[in-house]
Amino acid sequence: RVQLAESGGGSVQPGGSLRLSCAASGFSLDDNCMAWFRQAPGKEREGVAAIRFGGGAKYYHYAGSVKGRFTISLDSAENTLYLEMNNLKPEDTAMYYCASHGNCDLEAAGYSYWGQGTQVTVPS
Repeated sequence: RVQLAESGGGSVQPGGSLRLSCAASGFSLDDNCMAWFRQAPGKEREGVAAIRFGGGAKYYHYAGSVKGRFTISLDSAENTLYLEMNNLKPEDTAMYYCASHGNCDLEAAGYSYWGQGTQVTVPS
């Protein structure tokens, strides 16, 4: 059974950093497209970053709004996905979700499994 469990959210001042984790079980992260999404109140779910490691190749895809500030990574041995977030801004405030079994695009419809989310708050 596929399970995804996010952690690491919290409240941080503008300019601060957080690292989100997504512990995966029931499948291997190898050769599987994983992604982070976020959803702010009253807004649609937005793709943040996607990653895929497989066959000796690495693929990354970032939303323009986070490129240069956020870094997606994964640890195959720990079967865990990460999102390192730096220089956080109030507009980054949202519930953050990890997703798996996707197409490496940043559209929510392209992913089959989702975690419950972890809240990130950056006060203005």
